Amino acid sequence: MYFKQIQTPGLGCFSYVLGCPAARQCLVVDPRRDIDCYLEIARDEGMRIAAVIETHLHADHVSGGQELRATTGAAIHIHPGAGVAYPHEPLREGQVIEAGAARLEVLYTPGHTPNSVSLLVSDLARSPEPALLLTGDVLFVGDIGRPDLPGAEILDEQVQNLFDSLYGTFSDLPPDLEVYPAHGQGSLCGRGMSAKGVSTLGYERRTNPMLRFTDFAAFKKAVLTRLPARPKSFSHIIETNRHGARLRDNCPVEHELSPERFAALLETPGVAVIDTRDAAAYGGAHIPGSLNIGFEKQLANWVGMSVAPGAKLLLVAADRERASAMRLELFRIGYDDILGHLAGGMAAWTLSGRPVASLPQMSVHALAAALAGSAPPLLLDVRTDAEWEDGHIAQALHRPFADILERGPDVCLTGPVAVVCGSGYRSNIIGSALARAGCADVRSVAGGMTAWTRAGFPTVA
Repeated sequence: MYFKQIQTPGLGCFSYVLGCPAARQCLVVDPRRDIDCYLEIARDEGMRIAAVIETHLHADHVSGGQELRATTGAAIHIHPGAGVAYPHEPLREGQVIEAGAARLEVLYTPGHTPNSVSLLVSDLARSPEPALLLTGDVLFVGDIGRPDLPGAEILDEQVQNLFDSLYGTFSDLPPDLEVYPAHGQGSLCGRGMSAKGVSTLGYERRTNPMLRFTDFAAFKKAVLTRLPARPKSFSHIIETNRHGARLRDNCPVEHELSPERFAALLETPGVAVIDTRDAAAYGGAHIPGSLNIGFEKQLANWVGMSVAPGAKLLLVAADRERASAMRLELFRIGYDDILGHLAGGMAAWTLSGRPVASLPQMSVHALAAALAGSAPPLLLDVRTDAEWEDGHIAQALHRPFADILERGPDVCLTGPVAVVCGSGYRSNIIGSALARAGCADVRSVAGGMTAWTRAGFPTVA
C-alpha cells in the first residue's frame, strides 16, 4: 500500500494519498485546494486518482475536491448529512472503499460536525487487520475537535456526539492503531494540538487530556472552556465547500498594478488593502487605510479573522514572489477576488508622490516610561483570555483581538492609544484597524509581552 501524509503549512491541514502502485490507482483524503502535489504523486507512482474522500465539511480551508474531479474525473465521497449541492457519492457507516491493497472502512463519528467520518485503513498486502485510523477532525494528536463550528443551536447535541464518538465508537478499536488527523498545530479546529502529525490510539488514551474523563458532565465542561475564536471566514468557507468551490481557472487573473491603477482601484466599493510586510516596514510607511497582516505561517487564520469574506482585495508585498505566495494562501481559504498587487511595492507608491501613513512602533522601554508619566496612553491588551490570565501589565485594558475586530474596542479612543499583544504581530493588525477607523494617535508595542517580560518589567495575574 502506498501512503503519504501531506501538510499544508500555516493552516495546519493534513491530507492523505492512499493507493496501490500495482493496481495503478489511489485515493485522496481531505485535499487542499491547490492540487499539484496530488497530481505529481499520482504521476510519479504511476497511479490514477480514482476517488476523493472528505471526512467532513471543512470550515478552515476550501477543499480541492472540485479541482481534482475536474482534472481527473474522480468522484467525491462525503457523508450525506453534509448536504452538499454538487454531484457526490454518499459515505455510510461500514462502507468499504478499496484501491488495490489499500482498504478503507467508514466509521460515522459525528461531533466536530454532524457529518464527520473516520476511516479505518488496512494494507491488504500485509493483513486485513486495520493498521491506521484517519480521524478527520474528531481526534487530533493531543486534542479533540471543537464542536461549536456548525452553530450554537446544535452545540449540546454536538458535544454529546463528540463524546459518543471518542468514548464509544473508538473504544473497541485496538490501541496500536496509528492515528492520522486532518489537522495539527496551527489549526483553529482545536486548541492544544501537537506539532506531531501521527500518534497511536493507545498513546492518545493515556496522554490526551480530553480522552481521560470518567463522566460526560466533566467532559462537556472542559470542551466548552476557552474555545478558540471563530474567524469570520469560517461560515463563508463552509458554504463554499457545501456548494463546491469555483475552479482556479475561473478565478480572477493576477494583475501587477502601477501606483496610478492601484490608486484608482482604491475607490472600488468593498475594497480592502492588505499590506503583507513586517511590522517595522509597515510602521514606517504604508498606504493610508491599509491593514497590516504580515506574511507569517498562520497568516491565513489572521486574514480570516480580520477581513470580510467576499471583499475585493488589493495587496502590498515586499516583492512579486511574496505577492504570489500571498495569493496562494488566500486561494486556500476562498478569498478569490484579488484585484492585484502593487508593482514596485511601497517604494513605487512613495515615489509617485501619493500620501503615506505610519504606525509608530513603541518600544517596551518607552511604554514603561509613558505609563509612569503624568498622561499615560490607553493600553489595549488584545491577547486571548488565557494569555491575559497568565500575566499582563497592571495598567492594561483587556480587549481580545477577535472582539475588537467584531465590535470595536468599546472605549473612548480620543487620546493616545498603545496596543500590545504577544509579539507585536496582532497589535499591528489592530493598530492599523484602529487607524483606519479614525483613531488619530495609535502605536503598536514592538515585541509585545514577550519583549516586556524579557526586559524585566513586572506583570500581574
